[in-house]
Amino acid sequence: MAGLGSALRWLTGGLPRPQVQPPGGPAGPFNPFAPFGRAYDPTLVPPSGLEGGSNKRRMAYWQPASVHVNALMRNAGPSIIARARWLVRNNGYAKQALRSWSAATVGPGIKPSALVTSTGLRDNIQIAWALWTDECDAEDVTDFYGLTRRVSREAFLAGECFVRFRPRFPTDGLSVPLQLQLIPSEQLSMWRLETVPDDQPNAGGAIRMGIEFDRNLRDKRVAYWFYRSNPTDQTLSFGEAARQQMLVRVPAEEVIHVFDPVEAGQLRGLTGYAAAIVKLFQLDLYDDAELERQKQQARYATFIEQSENMALAMQEEGNPLEPRPDDDPGVWGPGATVQLFPGEKVTFAQPGSVESGYEPFQFRTLLQICASLGVPYAELSADLSKATYASSRAGLLAFRSEVEAFQHAVLVYQFLRKVWVRWMDAAVLAGAIPGLSATDYNAQPALYRAMQAITPRTPWVDPLKDRQAIKLAVDSQVMAPQDAVEAEGLDIENVYRRIAEAKKLREKYGIDDPPIGWTGHAAPAKAPAPGQQPPPDQQDQPDQQDVEDAEDAEDALADQQDNAA
Repeated sequence: MAGLGSALRWLTGGLPRPQVQPPGGPAGPFNPFAPFGRAYDPTLVPPSGLEGGSNKRRMAYWQPASVHVNALMRNAGPSIIARARWLVRNNGYAKQALRSWSAATVGPGIKPSALVTSTGLRDNIQIAWALWTDECDAEDVTDFYGLTRRVSREAFLAGECFVRFRPRFPTDGLSVPLQLQLIPSEQLSMWRLETVPDDQPNAGGAIRMGIEFDRNLRDKRVAYWFYRSNPTDQTLSFGEAARQQMLVRVPAEEVIHVFDPVEAGQLRGLTGYAAAIVKLFQLDLYDDAELERQKQQARYATFIEQSENMALAMQEEGNPLEPRPDDDPGVWGPGATVQLFPGEKVTFAQPGSVESGYEPFQFRTLLQICASLGVPYAELSADLSKATYASSRAGLLAFRSEVEAFQHAVLVYQFLRKVWVRWMDAAVLAGAIPGLSATDYNAQPALYRAMQAITPRTPWVDPLKDRQAIKLAVDSQVMAPQDAVEAEGLDIENVYRRIAEAKKLREKYGIDDPPIGWTGHAAPAKAPAPGQQPPPDQQDQPDQQDVEDAEDAEDALADQQDNAA
């Protein structure tokens, strides 16, 4: 029985039970639960030591599905993406959140900087890259940095984005025969769950949510099964529409899948609007209803109602008032004076006024939406009435930390790094980089592929304090000048080169050097040659404070002598 008691305590969590009376009165001579020292009712729900796991009154109706995010997205993914896109097209707050996110994560662009040691070769690589950025888009609507912005927008809006490498022929006239094609999330089916047929490469491999995995290495992506065109595009011709649902197998090395996973084992991206869709839509409906209520209250100016005595008098005079014809709706417009016919009466609904509660309600709801989207309130609403320097800076610090994590973990690692490696391979094969042969490149590819991503600078609320903090860090040697320049989104080689060019231009036209430091004084002049006196304006001059202190000391000494006399 002792073993049974231990098993029962293990099953029930070992927590004390309330003393209950068995049905029919006190326990009789035989009680099967007597060895446990207390009466026991098996129908009682075991109490939980964690309130979050309780199934009692407050939590009884909360039974979330215990399934992985992949199963949830397979069932609701297309619907939630369609709703997120609808909100961005029709809701101002959703659209502003997307604009703010893309501007903060990409801005003018995340630029790669080659890390090869040879200065001449590094310049050649950067020049070739700059030429290719203007022709990399397969749709020819933007450059590489604009394409990066579109990738960031799609990764936030739809949760993911696909970029396909498109090799081109040398006769196409490109500096490097390679372009990038942006593919939306809807073009990769979330419903596709099957096994690769025997007549296909990687036979027996699993296809999960449109992604084909290696049959031996279960987590290695082998290919993507895309629709030939976007299934939501209804502007295709008849022939294209007939082939729209056809699937095309694209090898994984030709595709970049950009998404920010939120759970382990996640296969597809989850939209950043997932936690805010309901509140954004309900708030939009509430605003529309409130606007309509205010419009209806301001719609009419006056009403003229005919009394019964006037109607009877006009009827006795042979000019009775007829009812309003069915085809005469009257003049119902803003500021209208409407004359009512006999028997008509206007009754307005009198909803409760929200003049005192509208703003606080909106503010709190928008704060919840901001927390769901990860965007500061001032960025989402463009409302700076409640912002101070301290609150703005604190909010921006947290927002920028999230932005930096997304930049380096998603945009740089998943997108820019893979594009740079593929571009270097294509550029070397095409002979687009002078001074770098295919033989040298193949001997040490990692050496020539090394690059550093320079993210756009993030302006502060107070730029002067920001610059002072950077200068203090550089002067204290806790920050390298390269880091300070790259924090501005610039390359230090280009900065120093342009500074040297500017200095030559100043010398050519006889322009003095600019001030150095924060004091506003001119740059220090060159030291005089040995034995030569410096100009009078550069000779050591007594400090003004020292002069004043000496005069005060002389006055005090004179006062003491006078007192002694």
